[in-house]
Amino acid sequence: MEELKKEIPYYKEINDFLRSVQSSYRTSDPDFYCLRLKENDGAINNYKPPFRKDFYFIGLVSNAGKTKIIYDNTNVTKLNSFLVFQSPGLLYSFYRDNSANGYLIYFKKECFSFFKPDFEKEFPFFNVLHTNFFKLNETKFREFAPHFEEVFAAYENTNDNQHKIASVKLLALLYQLKEFTNAFRQWEEGFTTPQQILLQKFIRLANNFYIGTRAVEDYASLLNVTPNHLSQSIKSASGKNALSYINERLLTEAKSLVQFTDFDIAEIAYQLNFSDPANFGKFFKKHTGQTPLEFRKLNK
Repeated sequence: MEELKKEIPYYKEINDFLRSVQSSYRTSDPDFYCLRLKENDGAINNYKPPFRKDFYFIGLVSNAGKTKIIYDNTNVTKLNSFLVFQSPGLLYSFYRDNSANGYLIYFKKECFSFFKPDFEKEFPFFNVLHTNFFKLNETKFREFAPHFEEVFAAYENTNDNQHKIASVKLLALLYQLKEFTNAFRQWEEGFTTPQQILLQKFIRLANNFYIGTRAVEDYASLLNVTPNHLSQSIKSASGKNALSYINERLLTEAKSLVQFTDFDIAEIAYQLNFSDPANFGKFFKKHTGQTPLEFRKLNK
């Protein structure tokens, strides 16, 4: 059964990612692509198992319906409208409702050949450790949408494969979004304790390493604290122990793979780095009260 074991996909190029979601869309510019997310658009897969990509991503989405995003140990549903930022290399998966619409932008820093400052320092919402996600109300979505529309109009109405005008407008959009995220962070930090900060850091690490790293001691080492301090801080901040966060993140992905794909249970077990399907089955039943096949039958 060892041949079933798979690595988490890592997409170096934007077009490679588009192929992976069975999309007919392609970009002639390897460093920049704007994709309109349209209601009932069947041009891309609705579910994407865990993956990483080697480029930046911004999404502004409305009417999200049953759309589900999995990031930072968080299984987010009932979204309505949201804004998401992601740096290269982070783990991510999603389920898209057909009702969703909005704007998806994929790009590499190379599309800003004219921009000299350090990109991550200039735009801290692109964090190399975690995905930044903001739920929005409909008023805030309508406020942002025209700025995204300017980028898309410039992108779609040019014959320049490098999309220079659209790149400039994207840079202007990033500065507008920076004002919003800075204001949000300042408000949020006023209500944050040291234990909550450590909890947030732990969750971000767990989101990226939960498939291969499941021991609290390993996360304590990554955070330069003792396992006891980490455990006590997480318990104090959340009322839950550290291991439960790792297991919840793993279970969330397992349930998504069982429900939204037709993969064999053995294939899912190896993809999630279980030693064999039996151990995966025990883990799944312990936390859900059902076997993976029972869960699939009831939730398909």
